Amino acid sequence: MTTPERTLDRPLYGPGHEAFRETVRTFLTKEVLPHHERWEKDGVVDREVWRKAGRQGLLGMAVDEEYGGGGTDDFRYSAVLIEEFARAGASGLALSLHNDIVGPYLTHLANDEQKRRWLPGFTSGDLVTAIAMTEPGAGSDLQGIRTTATDQGDHYLLNGAKTFISNGVLADLVVVVARTTPEGGSGGQSLLVVERGMDGFERGRNLDKIGQKAQDTAELFFTDVRVPKENLLGEEHQAFAHLMGNLAQERLAIAVGAAAAAEEILDVTTRYVKEREAFGKPLARLQHIRFEIAEMGTENAVTRAFLDRCVADHSDGRLDAVHASMAKWWATELNKRVVDRCLQLHGGYGYMSEYKVARAFLDSRVQTLYGGTTEIMKEIIGRSLLR
Repeated sequence: MTTPERTLDRPLYGPGHEAFRETVRTFLTKEVLPHHERWEKDGVVDREVWRKAGRQGLLGMAVDEEYGGGGTDDFRYSAVLIEEFARAGASGLALSLHNDIVGPYLTHLANDEQKRRWLPGFTSGDLVTAIAMTEPGAGSDLQGIRTTATDQGDHYLLNGAKTFISNGVLADLVVVVARTTPEGGSGGQSLLVVERGMDGFERGRNLDKIGQKAQDTAELFFTDVRVPKENLLGEEHQAFAHLMGNLAQERLAIAVGAAAAAEEILDVTTRYVKEREAFGKPLARLQHIRFEIAEMGTENAVTRAFLDRCVADHSDGRLDAVHASMAKWWATELNKRVVDRCLQLHGGYGYMSEYKVARAFLDSRVQTLYGGTTEIMKEIIGRSLLR
């Protein structure tokens, strides 16, 4: 992890946020970075690191204190955690997925009995969570979901398959999107919580990705899984509305990580071109190199200003789906461009896996895909501007 040499003042964060940042950095230095290379070889992080994160207060910041959470809905604490993990290149431990994507479904939709059952483990790290939307035949098209949950009186009978599920290997609780009416579509889906050990719930292979190799990503299979009615999350047949209500935070979280990663890799590259020589002088003395750095630095600064405004708006409950889509599209595509250009400036060394820029090149590529592809983001934005 490094600190950019020149950054704009960021009034977004106060002393409490910066103190939390130091906690996150200490946790990364002690509990994550020494093990990350091994986790990448294993394809999964150690289970115990989730419990260590819980003990450090890094899980469930938005969960009520009575369940062991932080008791704050200030998204800026999540943003700090996301930024520091992105700058460290620590893609294996998917705390943001747990906190910012699955967490809101449990805190906003769970009833009191469900909260008592699940949230203490959620905040302690004893229960790792995942959300299962994507299917082999339905990626960003949520209305095309084919997994079915048939009403059997006191339970649902769940059948189907999901793929590309982050935390899929380790997850103890999986929020599954399934059709609960024959016609499906936006008005016929529900959210069911499938728990580890339920008969008929099986995990496929840990998928072999080109990047983020320490982050377990699996196929999930459901064959006549009896899911009790007590595990229905939110209202029956209203999953689509529930999903739409939470996607803005998911996309903002991805954008925050992408922007921080772009800033970090530019900082790494800036130092590299100062030290690396070509034709008897540092690369930084070549005009082309200076122009490249100038362009990326400016793009990062402009992006940061927009994202900080989005984070502030979201913390105040004012961020809409369109601006979240703008943030996700712009920041992830920016990160992809910056990492590619920085790799080029490293020359042949940029292609070596021991260099941070090479790992960032592979890890960042997925960001324009998950959480809704860039094309879907543009469609959302375009519809809003042309209606």
